Amino acid sequence: MKVMVIVKATASSEAGQLPSSELLAAMGSFNEALVSAGIMASGEGLKPSSEGFRVRFNGADRQVTKGPFVETNELIAGYWIWNVQSMDEALEWVKKCPNPMQEVSDIEIRSFYEMDDFAEIDTSGEISRREKELRNTLAMQQSTINSYLFFSGRCEEALNFYQQHLNAKVEMLMRFNESPEPVPDEMLQEGFDNKVMHAEFSVGPNRILASDGCGDGTAMSGFSLALTVQEKAHAGRIFEALAHGGDVQVPLAETFWSPLFGSVTDQFGVSWMIMLPSEPST
Repeated sequence: MKVMVIVKATASSEAGQLPSSELLAAMGSFNEALVSAGIMASGEGLKPSSEGFRVRFNGADRQVTKGPFVETNELIAGYWIWNVQSMDEALEWVKKCPNPMQEVSDIEIRSFYEMDDFAEIDTSGEISRREKELRNTLAMQQSTINSYLFFSGRCEEALNFYQQHLNAKVEMLMRFNESPEPVPDEMLQEGFDNKVMHAEFSVGPNRILASDGCGDGTAMSGFSLALTVQEKAHAGRIFEALAHGGDVQVPLAETFWSPLFGSVTDQFGVSWMIMLPSEPST
């Protein structure tokens, strides 16, 4: 079941008093325990109601009131969303929480409605179907797509190259012989034990996934990575580095869509399109 765990506001939280470093550390440890247990979906602290608004609905009328609001015991200062097996489990976790305030405070637990709770109203199932579609849409809006590159045994070499010439940052790297579970013998080509099973690296804000694959038969084909940089000199330096030992398809030059564009396949078989951002139309 999904529950909201609500930290009720107090005089100190409404006054905007920040927690002590000791309390902040204790709450951080508690959150780490929640994450490790796999029950925490999200959690945030809220600023005082003096920085908030209320909107009162009365038919077609809307009345906006600027905070602060005087009913401190009715306000909230923060919350968690937890996925737990039962309300009893949620209660046990709340009792382990450090006192989140400097004074006496309250934490409230409320369970979420689920679509099954509306079965008597939604007799046709249409509302449930539309709700499911909305949840699917939201899930896709929050999803991401990353390029996954297979280097057929040259992954580590490629990562070193990109670190040198693209200022890439390797976020993680795991070799096949470091796998928590043994790789099946028939899956891995001989000599690939020390090759890269999975790596993640970033170029600017962009995260790219990489691997050696399970053998040397994986060839790069059918895609390009488009890298947009801000300065002509920077584009030239990157293009020259990628072209070394590689193959230039389109030399760097001005085009109708970009002040500078070029296409090159590097020595690892990865196709790159290097460009400057297009100039705004007038």
